[in-house]
Amino acid sequence: MSIQIFILSKLMEDKNYPYKLKKQLSEPIPLDRLGGLTESKLYYHFESLVKQGLVEPVEVIKEEHRPDKQVFAITAKGREELPNKIYKLFESADEIKDMIVGLANIKYVDRDKVVDILEKKVKSIKAIWEQLENFEPDLKGNENIREFLDGYFSTRTDHTIYWFEELIRRIKTNEL
Repeated sequence: MSIQIFILSKLMEDKNYPYKLKKQLSEPIPLDRLGGLTESKLYYHFESLVKQGLVEPVEVIKEEHRPDKQVFAITAKGREELPNKIYKLFESADEIKDMIVGLANIKYVDRDKVVDILEKKVKSIKAIWEQLENFEPDLKGNENIREFLDGYFSTRTDHTIYWFEELIRRIKTNEL
């Protein structure tokens, strides 16, 4: 989903072709390699977006001794669907790192709706944590494991809640 959001957001700015987008992802930081994005995956997502009616080929650039470049543009349906894809990304993300493409394109969505989604996530995390705090695993004679797991999960949960709440604050104050 992130790749499709990236493609649609770039096409909101201007027509483009897959190879150029891949090149943009690889400079100056090789985000394509870090995220495992190959050229074939990028072309696959372009084809998928065409099948969904969200983008369309608009031009073929022919250069001597070079492969043809198929240029794409976003459709009206694509402009309408981009915010929905971004909302779904926020809803399905378990961690902030899974939201990076959505955060980079927050200008295409209703910030209040994103805040609502994130606040529900925080509420859910807190509710799950309350249940886990009362859970007493049967670790017969190994209090060290219990102590270790308590520390790990409480620290991780506190950390997650802190950063979700910080993200919410920054979205509300337009810092992001």
